[in-house]
Amino acid sequence: MLKNLFRITAAAAAITLLSACSVTVSSYNGEASADDASDFVELSEAVPDAILEIRYYSTYNFVGDRIDGYEEPCALLTKEAAEALKGASESAKELGYRLKIYDAYRPQTAVNDFIDWAENDDTEMKEYFYPELDKSVLFEQGYIADKSGHSRGSTVDLTLFDMDTGKEADMGGTFDYFGELSHPDYTGELTDEQIQNRNTLRDIMLKNGFKPLDTEWWHFTLENEPYPDTYFDFPVSEDSVAK
Repeated sequence: MLKNLFRITAAAAAITLLSACSVTVSSYNGEASADDASDFVELSEAVPDAILEIRYYSTYNFVGDRIDGYEEPCALLTKEAAEALKGASESAKELGYRLKIYDAYRPQTAVNDFIDWAENDDTEMKEYFYPELDKSVLFEQGYIADKSGHSRGSTVDLTLFDMDTGKEADMGGTFDYFGELSHPDYTGELTDEQIQNRNTLRDIMLKNGFKPLDTEWWHFTLENEPYPDTYFDFPVSEDSVAK
């Protein structure tokens, strides 16, 4: 009986050791559990010059209500993305701008909230964010999806704030507008100033290690994001990164 007990104990210890090693290897390869915020920081501390206007904490967004998972009007990013964004902030200041952040890390809970909204009949904010589209096409055209790159923790939505005028730079379209107007290469009815402002933001972000999205002028992802396959789901709050 003692020999059997020893064998069982040894086997359990081996399994425990193997599991621990597995976790270490996964973390090294850029994977983590969905509720692990240990590699995230708060942007107000990492990039103190950035202005925060977290739209999904407010009611001024395409849903028209605060989004699930946004417990505080703060912005979180992976340490790597925050460090790169700090460089972008310095580049912006050299040109007379500050960065204004609309969204950063987005929990999967929030994405699920978007999905629920897309499947109901509410169109309260249609005139502001998708006047040209029927809500029924938002999924098929990719404006709403079951996963978001924001949930991987290294994507940020932002614009430029002009320090001379004390206003946002005119980009010729609002954040989260669903339509061709939001494409970075759209010219259409845009003025030369609006086109230049979009290009300035793009140049700043690319210079500091981010890549753009071809359908949203405000959306940038860290080129070498540390968690390309992990979709996190802890709440947007100071407490998440204070643990």
